[in-house]
Amino acid sequence: MVPQEASTRTQESPEGVVSVSFRQAESADIPALVELIESAYRGEESRRGWTTEAELLAGRRTDAEAVAEVVDGADSVMWIAERDGVLLGCCQLARHADDVVYFGMFAIRPVRQGGGLGRLLLAEAERVAVRRWGAERMRMTVIRQRAELIAWYERRGFTRTGVRSPFPYGNERFGKPLREDLEFEELTKDL
Repeated sequence: MVPQEASTRTQESPEGVVSVSFRQAESADIPALVELIESAYRGEESRRGWTTEAELLAGRRTDAEAVAEVVDGADSVMWIAERDGVLLGCCQLARHADDVVYFGMFAIRPVRQGGGLGRLLLAEAERVAVRRWGAERMRMTVIRQRAELIAWYERRGFTRTGVRSPFPYGNERFGKPLREDLEFEELTKDL
């Protein structure tokens, strides 16, 4: 196992300069991570932020088993952003090849979205991917119909690859689709 690492960054916000700590998630964090991811993407709380998928999907976004696979994985890590012990954001990093890291399960607490924390966590994830695995590229998939979210990633240096994959209809682990045209689109970024 790679030794734990942690760091602290500051963030400018309307409230002034805020200190945010980053660290690797542990098994004890799994219930809070599931709650955070669910709150950012599904249900009524997700509608308080702009990353909601509530118009596209119902049901669960993830579960404790899926988060545990990342937290306990040999070539993966769940990275946490927190302030004063309060979980504010998270993301999954998984080594897919010698030089490629997959980025997923990116979630910022809905009431904290739009204030720059997502940019800060993404930058930290890129730093961790390079430092831990020597990654040269980050890869992700986004639901193609999430145009605003894809545009946010493009403003941060990601590009569309043109690769699309079908949404796993019938597998409720990914949620219950509210539309029949969902599919994933791949984005990558050179690090």
